[in-house]
Amino acid sequence: MTAHVRPSSPRQPEQPVRQENLRTLNLELVFRHIVSAARPISRTELATATGLTRPTITRIAEELLAGQLITETGLSHNGRAGRPRVGLTLSEKGPAGLGLDIRADGLAACVVDLTGTVRHMAFDPAAYTGQDASDVVAHLARMARVAIDGIVAEDLTVVTATLAVPGPVQAGIVQSAPELGWRNVDAQALLRGAIQPLDIPITVDNEANLAALGELYASDNTLDSFVYVSGGLGIGAGMVLDGHLMRGARGWSGELGHVSVYPDGDACPCGSRGCLEAYASLQTILGDEPAPAGTTPDAAVTGRAEAGHPATIAALDTAGTALGIALADMLNILDIDTVLLGGSFSLLASWLTANARAEIDRRVLTAAWAPITVRPALLGPDAAVIGAALTSIDQIRQHPTTWLARQPAPSDYAAP
Repeated sequence: MTAHVRPSSPRQPEQPVRQENLRTLNLELVFRHIVSAARPISRTELATATGLTRPTITRIAEELLAGQLITETGLSHNGRAGRPRVGLTLSEKGPAGLGLDIRADGLAACVVDLTGTVRHMAFDPAAYTGQDASDVVAHLARMARVAIDGIVAEDLTVVTATLAVPGPVQAGIVQSAPELGWRNVDAQALLRGAIQPLDIPITVDNEANLAALGELYASDNTLDSFVYVSGGLGIGAGMVLDGHLMRGARGWSGELGHVSVYPDGDACPCGSRGCLEAYASLQTILGDEPAPAGTTPDAAVTGRAEAGHPATIAALDTAGTALGIALADMLNILDIDTVLLGGSFSLLASWLTANARAEIDRRVLTAAWAPITVRPALLGPDAAVIGAALTSIDQIRQHPTTWLARQPAPSDYAAP
């Protein structure tokens, strides 16, 4: 029997490069070089690196300066003898990204400027599980307006708001967030209505994905493949491979908390049995003794562990073992050598890491000759809200013309 093989789709014919497209490409090329430069870069160095003429570089630089995307930093040295040159670097004014985060134990708002610097951070600790979604989003919208008002005086303009939520998202709708008691909640529409009259684009994404992106941006290109584990009342994962977030076919990848570690184990609220969350969530680790009023669950667990509370230490040992079992399956499939413990797990890493690493070393086929690194995430529990803000900024870094189009009409500049 002869198998029928479907031919690959034919490549679309290439379109001619028009003058206006070439100008955009040149501007984005120059801007990317400024973004990636380890130090302020001069116009002459940009001309050498891009192959564009010095007059073209000058005109592009003037437009970027006028649009507050870059700034001149005085004098830069390129390591050669001669007169120092004026350096160009990212501006601390102009566009900014707003990150918002809904957690079961609090709300967070963050503003990040084009350089990646956090210019505003606020966290309101409270229990939001089971509360009406409209009320939660309305409270978060008030925090957003305070954040935006606070950075206006610093000559910053929020270009996009990105909301992080603990569950799978499709077209702005939170499909399921058991931590919050949400199902099929149109968080994008709720936030857009609550944040009016502010007219800014709003996107919604899974918090583990955004936290993984936050860690990727924070790594300064030293880490481009890793699994980010977001631990809290629920457990999710963001997977980055070769610098790209792995979202899955529908964007719902990373539900690590519902990987079965003991097939006939404890019941999970999702309806299955033996899920990682049944053994490693903060609620499970806390046990029958809830966190005191005014104390977050991770702070309560940390305090008890530091005090040597036997039940808490035993629960953390169990959680670390279950986490290692779940991660071993993932690492065997993905061939990734770094695990970042984020969210509340970043605060509990000293109690989770040993057992998790022992299971990984025992179960990952390649661990004997290619050791797996397991360590706390750099950004801690704020990774998701920072990653959300940075996602907005990254769009400007990739496509600066979207920001410049909002500015006064630029002067014309030519191709080289």
